[in-house]
Amino acid sequence: MRFPLTETAFFLGSREPLALPPVPLATAPSPPALPPSRGSDGEAPAARSATRPAIGCCRRRTLIGRGRPPVRLRRRPAVSAFPRRHGARRRRAGRAAPGRLPTKRRPPVAPAPPPPPPPGLPAPSPAPRTEPTRLFEDTSAGAFLAEPVSSFAAAYGSSLASQGKEIVGRNIDRFVPVTKLKYYFAVDTVYVGRKLGLLLFPFLHQDWQVQYQQDTPVAPRFDVNAPDLYIPVMAFITYILVAGLALGTQNRFSPDLLGLQASSALAWLIVEVLAILLSLYLVTVNTDLSTIDLVAFSGYKYVGMIVGLLAGLLFGKTGYYLLLSWCCLTIFVFMIRTLRLKILSEAAAEGVLVRGAKNQLRMYLTMAVAGLQPLIMYWLTFHLIY
Repeated sequence: MRFPLTETAFFLGSREPLALPPVPLATAPSPPALPPSRGSDGEAPAARSATRPAIGCCRRRTLIGRGRPPVRLRRRPAVSAFPRRHGARRRRAGRAAPGRLPTKRRPPVAPAPPPPPPPGLPAPSPAPRTEPTRLFEDTSAGAFLAEPVSSFAAAYGSSLASQGKEIVGRNIDRFVPVTKLKYYFAVDTVYVGRKLGLLLFPFLHQDWQVQYQQDTPVAPRFDVNAPDLYIPVMAFITYILVAGLALGTQNRFSPDLLGLQASSALAWLIVEVLAILLSLYLVTVNTDLSTIDLVAFSGYKYVGMIVGLLAGLLFGKTGYYLLLSWCCLTIFVFMIRTLRLKILSEAAAEGVLVRGAKNQLRMYLTMAVAGLQPLIMYWLTFHLIY
């Protein structure tokens, strides 16, 4: 069935309705009537449409009247205030080039190298970098005096340094006898091996006299009887290391305890040397023994201490006491046979028996110095073995 168009219309630019003649419409056969359907609420569709307002009925009638099928109007989706541009760009980039990862920035392209010069012409040198020039020069008084003052200070400092070096070079022998120290460190491997054998087995040695060359003792590497400082210094350092090893095996190691052990050993050495010097002064012994000689002779006992500690680490207390006792005996014999030629020089030179009160004091002093070595050796090692 066709519905007639609206009977009235408005002319463009006119407010009065324009009357149109009625147009006869061809009627189409009506479709068979269908039974009315019921909704979920039991109400007929006609009743529901009667209750609803007629929205867009004219447009719907017009479209149906013209013979077009009904069109469902679609609502345009609302545009977001903040569109996701970056995501869309990435998706578009991915769709455009599936084999290439999208990037925000392209890597910078290195400039092409300059073309090589033609043959026969030298290569052009790069343009020198120019420093920014100052518009105004500093004309203050400090600028004029900066360079003269700095040069004067440098010259004065160098003159003071040269004068101090000359003073130290002239007076260093008063405090530290460098030339004598060179003599005590003039050793080689053969001398060190022979000296260690002499310290551990002094009973096999016969000649204990120090050799001289034009009233000057020969270097230690040429005479095994000459005192040296290489073995005492190395033995002292090795003793500290072995003491740390012994403390570590007993789970008692700590840097403070190791430092206390080193400082106590050095303090006992200094006290021993000072006590010997005081005794020689009180007894009024004229001898050629120097302070460095006493330090060397007192430092030989560290060799026996190292042997005792190593025996204690390997064989326990039994090995410690056996080898330490042997080393104490050997150092006692070594000190007696070495110092008697220094302290009892007059009687030893004459080859007669030491007699008289003064010589008796010298003999007692020699035996006291030799007997002090085993006591210090035991005191510095017994607490390291358990």
